[in-house]
Amino acid sequence: MSAPFWNSPRLYAACAVAAAAALIATGVPASADTVPAAVSAAPAQSSHLDLGAPDLPETRTAAQLAPGVTRTSITRGAPSASLFWTAEVAIPSDSPDPDAPAAALSSQAAAERTADRLRAAGVEARVESVDSPQLADAGGQLGYRVRAGNFAAKADGAALVAQIKAAGYASSLVYTGWDGDSASGDNSHGQWKLEVLTIDPREYTGQLSASFGPDLQGRETVSALAQAEGALAGVNGGFFTFDPKAGAEGDPAGVGVYGGRTLSEPVGDRPALVVDGQHNRTSVERLAWRGSVRAGDDELVLDGIDRVPGLIRNCGGTGDRPTSLPLHDVTCTDSDELVAFTPDFGPQTPAGDGLEVVLDGSGRVAEVHGHRGMAVPAGGRTIQATGSAADQLRALAHVGRQLQLSTDLVDGRGKALTADKSASVVNGGPLLIQDGAENITARRDGMVHAGDSNSFYYGWVHKRNPRTFAGVDAQGRTLIVTADGRQTDRLGLSIKETADVAASLGMVQAINLDGGGSTAMVADGALVTSPSGGSERAVGDALLVLPGRKATD
Repeated sequence: MSAPFWNSPRLYAACAVAAAAALIATGVPASADTVPAAVSAAPAQSSHLDLGAPDLPETRTAAQLAPGVTRTSITRGAPSASLFWTAEVAIPSDSPDPDAPAAALSSQAAAERTADRLRAAGVEARVESVDSPQLADAGGQLGYRVRAGNFAAKADGAALVAQIKAAGYASSLVYTGWDGDSASGDNSHGQWKLEVLTIDPREYTGQLSASFGPDLQGRETVSALAQAEGALAGVNGGFFTFDPKAGAEGDPAGVGVYGGRTLSEPVGDRPALVVDGQHNRTSVERLAWRGSVRAGDDELVLDGIDRVPGLIRNCGGTGDRPTSLPLHDVTCTDSDELVAFTPDFGPQTPAGDGLEVVLDGSGRVAEVHGHRGMAVPAGGRTIQATGSAADQLRALAHVGRQLQLSTDLVDGRGKALTADKSASVVNGGPLLIQDGAENITARRDGMVHAGDSNSFYYGWVHKRNPRTFAGVDAQGRTLIVTADGRQTDRLGLSIKETADVAASLGMVQAINLDGGGSTAMVADGALVTSPSGGSERAVGDALLVLPGRKATD
């Protein structure tokens, strides 16, 4: 068996070499007046974030939550009068299909045509080219947008939006500080608010782990998850199913390992944050899935674990439609699936047509039902089958027969990965930094949607949003970061800016986690971030920094 996936000497050697080279190249040590001298666990990093104009003011306040655990609050820049509210117009599609939806971006011809019609209706519309930073596999010129107006306050633009809608076009007000168009000009100013947790495994005596709460098919706030575990701190974790029409609400939309148990399969080979809670080390790994149900020489391929059969959030599975590749924020379908369930899923498995087989604690078939939806026995499992998979499972699963259920995660070489009860894996994407260099794989990880005029990429990758991301530095310290966003004094980050900030904080491996309205950090029992939706969102899982054991324990 190969070395555990969180403890690869090759990975850490590469991290150290890349980080050392980066620090030598910059020649900039951490500023002594930025982080109090009493805090020895501050990350090796640049003297300021690589974010906005280089000369922006930046303040950092650090506090030690426990030996080896530091929280650093960073404010960069200040609200800028050069940023304003403006009306953005949905441009009708160029497609001959009359039902094709309007989009934020389109061709120059379609944008100019829309702007001309708005001008004829008395709206002073303008056409703007949207040029996105080049990433490893995406970016460049995305298309053209149509905007109108310049307002100091959002409420001031309401009449213009009504006028645009009266002319037959959908419109909404956006703040130009949320644009990710350029690192210079107006968008290089404004204010950012970030929180950084630094966990040094050489000093930290607690445990870094992931938690999903009472069951997978439910959502909890980070505050509730942290309180339930008595955590020193916590942040939101991976992507999850939000809409019940897309599956079980709260279910991880990608790989999930908790307490060493694999409870959700990966999305293709999208990257994940892998946590060794025993040694408090983390790594960023691309993980794939190898699941099966066997009886003697007979074997069936297992499509998933602890999710609604036929609904695959973010796609990336065998036989998924419209694609078997990762496709972010899309729910693929597959009418013929085999999905295993553990008691962690919830009180009852998804109900519906098909077949469900109940296994006892030894893996022996206890019951076979011609419908789906029941409680998973304590210590046991069930297997659901839909479509043609139901006939296959029925032929294999006879009452009293022993079934072998395999739910292996595999690395890039196809080798099964080992894990103990302290291991956690949280899904994410895209990759941000690999071996000390930016390597943002937005297309590979499903953030590029073909045929939508780049509108998804524009809103999700290119624009500034609240973000949560994590990684490891050359010294093996884990850094977990939140950036507030969608507020005029908390602009958020584009994906390119997220990678830039990760690099300037000293990360040599980094991954984007769930963000937007999910972004939240709790420290010392208090929410220290400002949710973009106005209140803390309930999420699928969280990364928790648990306290060390007391000497009397």
